[in-house]
Amino acid sequence: MIEYLPMDDMRRYISKLIATVFFVGLIPFAPGTFGTLAGMIFIWAVKPSFTWQLIILIVTLLIGIWVSGVVEKAFGQKDCVHIVIDEFVGYLCSIIFLPLTPTFMIAAFFLFRFFDILKPPPIRMIEKLGGGAGVMFDDVAAGIITNILLQIFRLL
Repeated sequence: MIEYLPMDDMRRYISKLIATVFFVGLIPFAPGTFGTLAGMIFIWAVKPSFTWQLIILIVTLLIGIWVSGVVEKAFGQKDCVHIVIDEFVGYLCSIIFLPLTPTFMIAAFFLFRFFDILKPPPIRMIEKLGGGAGVMFDDVAAGIITNILLQIFRLL
């Protein structure tokens, strides 16, 4: 039986569900890595066309900005480690318009995690935006850098 939740509680619950990528972000160790892994598994399982990759990326980015802001307030913590929708979206950025082969998907996983953890400039500066945009766009930047490197590798 579904228990009645006030609308504000329901909004927070749904926001937490999405921001934690169906509670993957609540794993007690390396939640960001598991959020990235969720993105990789999603892409591997669905194998969306380039058009659908772009649509999914834009929709999850916009939803991620909104829910990340809501969940930051709910957890009372700036860029809370439990929010992993940013890693999910960052991984989508790292693999978009690349062949969905195991080589590219695994390389994107490790390169993205490297840039997301290290946060070299300009990624570190983007993180300072604050709110949902700050949560999301530093990972988008890490994903874009990863993608550029993999596109160059692809051309070699």
